[in-house]
Amino acid sequence: MGDIYALLTAVCWSFAVILFELSSNKLNPLQINIVKNSFGVIGFIITILILDIPYPNFSNKNLVILAISGFIGVGIADLFFLESLKKIGSSLSAIVATVYAPSIFIIAYITFNETTTLNVYLGTFLILGGIVVSTYNFPKQITSSQLFTGVLFGALAQVLTAASVLSVKPIMLDNPILYVALIRFGVGLMSAIIFMLLKSGYSLVLITLQQGYRNIFLLGGSFFGTYLSVILWLAGYKYTLAGRAAIYNQLSTVLISIMAVYFLKDTLTIKKKIGILLSFVGAVIVSLD
Repeated sequence: MGDIYALLTAVCWSFAVILFELSSNKLNPLQINIVKNSFGVIGFIITILILDIPYPNFSNKNLVILAISGFIGVGIADLFFLESLKKIGSSLSAIVATVYAPSIFIIAYITFNETTTLNVYLGTFLILGGIVVSTYNFPKQITSSQLFTGVLFGALAQVLTAASVLSVKPIMLDNPILYVALIRFGVGLMSAIIFMLLKSGYSLVLITLQQGYRNIFLLGGSFFGTYLSVILWLAGYKYTLAGRAAIYNQLSTVLISIMAVYFLKDTLTIKKKIGILLSFVGAVIVSLD
């Protein structure tokens, strides 16, 4: 079942990315982060109450790990991703997101002493090659500064996301996924709200929630990307190997670029096609390890 969960994650996340980009015309990345995370937290709480899932006996150490994972993986990584999405668009973001698979393997090696072989290095080379091919001679409407910061934020988002999910994998083995998701996203939500309070004040938080919950694209993206895909994503890592989950998740790379053509009227150029192919083949090679 873990493979199926991971595959469904890619489908849900692809829909979410397109919807987030459509919603980014009216709200900035921090505002989107607050709305989507609040939607996810409410959804997790409602689901827990409906299914009557008992609260697990988390140790203090587990709670600290979950809190740090939420701050890094939700509070920071999601904000980086949304900033990248706004700067370079969904198609290029999808290609930069292929950094995720090799990040899983490298961090798993450092954390769990999983062996890194030639396959991983070859796959990583192809993935990075795909990013270079796709972003070289970038579209004229994207400046060199936007391209650099967009790719940088996007890559950092994937590395931080990989690190955060692997940090809670041992905790998920013995505890309900919904509580893991609730704590992580609760911490991520609070950190985003605190940042906005310090930066812009209390009134903008209220305005953000009012505007966000009237934005149908953002609500749709929050359902697919924060509520549904997060549950499936964590379930994939709980019930299958990290490498297998990562490669199925990576299928979103292809799906996002294809969806962008139909829903965002994006142009799938020859270079983008080559970049997607190189990146996807690289991800497959890594997973075969």
